[in-house]
Amino acid sequence: MALRLLGVRARSRGEMQERLVRRGFDADTVADVMRRLDSAGLLDDEDFASEWVRSRHTHSGRGRVALRHELKAKGVDAATIENALSDIDPEDERAVAGRLVAKKLTPRVLEQVADRAERDKHFRRLVGMLVRRGYPQSLAIDVVGEHLDAAAE
Repeated sequence: MALRLLGVRARSRGEMQERLVRRGFDADTVADVMRRLDSAGLLDDEDFASEWVRSRHTHSGRGRVALRHELKAKGVDAATIENALSDIDPEDERAVAGRLVAKKLTPRVLEQVADRAERDKHFRRLVGMLVRRGYPQSLAIDVVGEHLDAAAE
C-alpha cells in the first residue's frame, strides 16, 4: 500500500502516516511501515519539500505563502518548509507573477484599461489573483502596476 502511494508521487512523512492511518492500519503497523520506509530512504521531507516548491512554483505559479500553507498541510515541519522556500529566487518569483499577470491581460482587457475606472477594476482583480496564489501583496501591487502601466503606453 505505502509503496503504491509512493509510486504515484513523493509523499511527506506526515502525509504518508496520515494516509496509512486513514486506510485503517493500526498504530504499530503504521510505525513499522514508516520505520521501513525511512530505512530504505523512501521518505525524505527535505527532498519532498524542495521538489514540491520547485514544481508548484514553476508549473502552477504558486507564491511563497501558498507553498508554505500547502507544505504545512502535508505535515512538513516549519524549518524544512523555510529551507525549501529559501530556494525561490525573489527575481524568479517576480517573473512568475509577471507571467501570470501577462496571461490575464487579453486584448479585450488591454482595450478597457485606457478608462481609469476599468483600470482600477482590473488592477484590484489582478492583485487579488496574485495574493490568492500566495504572493505578497506588495509584490502583487508592484507587478500589476508595472504591467498595466506598460499596457497603457
